[in-house]
Amino acid sequence: MTLNKKVYLKAGKEESLLRFHPWVFSGAIARIEGEPEEGEVVDVYTSKNAFIARGHYQIGSITVRVLTFADEPIDYAYWVRRLEVAKDLRRSLHLIGHPQNNTYRLVHGEGDNLPGLIIDVYDHTAVMQAHSAGMHIYRKEIAEALKEVMGEVIQHIYYKSETTLPFKADLLERENGFLLGGSPENIALENGLKFHVDWLKGQKTGFFVDQRENRRLLEHYAAGRSVLNMFCYTGGFSFYALRGGAKLVHSVDSSAKAIDLTNENVALNFPGDERHQAFAEDAFKYLDRMGDQYDLIILDPPAFAKHRGALRNALRGYTKLNAKAFEKIRPGGILFTFSCSQVVNKENFRNAVFTAAAQSGRSVRILHQLTQPGDHPVNIYHPEGEYLKGLVLYVE
Repeated sequence: MTLNKKVYLKAGKEESLLRFHPWVFSGAIARIEGEPEEGEVVDVYTSKNAFIARGHYQIGSITVRVLTFADEPIDYAYWVRRLEVAKDLRRSLHLIGHPQNNTYRLVHGEGDNLPGLIIDVYDHTAVMQAHSAGMHIYRKEIAEALKEVMGEVIQHIYYKSETTLPFKADLLERENGFLLGGSPENIALENGLKFHVDWLKGQKTGFFVDQRENRRLLEHYAAGRSVLNMFCYTGGFSFYALRGGAKLVHSVDSSAKAIDLTNENVALNFPGDERHQAFAEDAFKYLDRMGDQYDLIILDPPAFAKHRGALRNALRGYTKLNAKAFEKIRPGGILFTFSCSQVVNKENFRNAVFTAAAQSGRSVRILHQLTQPGDHPVNIYHPEGEYLKGLVLYVE
């Protein structure tokens, strides 16, 4: 058996690992025995030479992403075991084999004790994404294990990590492409609605799976309302609103490609429906020029903050955006507002929305507090994994 290189912690820096937090930061490390390469499996030891964890090494502030706190090999059997556990969780959520839904997240990084790995399933295609050098290096072994665990459910595996891998790492074969199969079929089903998945050029893995339950909630409120879906991307909230009986639905995104996909998705489910219009336009410009025609608005912007240094500006952005919506929404209107920035916590986001409400002078009440669905689980030892925050607000 090959001996892993060793990472030794400074005295007292093992506390977070004793609480099963899955990251080792560079500042906690006293010394490294040997010269591990990016993505190599290393063992982590306390200052008293006691084994504490095993994980993927990477140059950067997060130096080790922990795969296990046990002294077990990271081999093919390990990947099979972890994927089996992930599959069992989704089966318990009734997501696998559901006649009205073949879209779900099978692996959610730290939430499934597989930090740096994302796997989304769209019908018979799994889209796999690596956010760490280690997961990239093991991608083919993981794909084999995935096929073994999922059987006939998965017939194609597309690897989509060109834009998510650490750019400083000197990694080979970064290109996107199929690791298994190669079907051009890209229509999936979510809660009985069809949509195109652009896993070749789309954002994330091709669709925002994390809003599935929140879209279904929006459908409940849509009847008879005039709906504005800002930052619509591929139109998920829009076609749920149409099924919910909305009077009209307007979809807005700065990307013309996103608007094309939105129109395709609406046509898949509601061909020729004249209630829907889509506009390729900057969100703030659209909000500035629109009147008071909407009584249901969805604000689901891309992450305003990718790192802590951007937090202050991000909160200003959320306040400005929500203030515009409060200013324009009709009395008795409902606002669905979200943040998907991991560095913006629930309190930060609520304060930004609270400030916007106060600036508008409107009476606002919280109807629902939203988060990501069960197939995007939050590891209880890694609270940073709770990245999606949402509020449903009633505006007098």
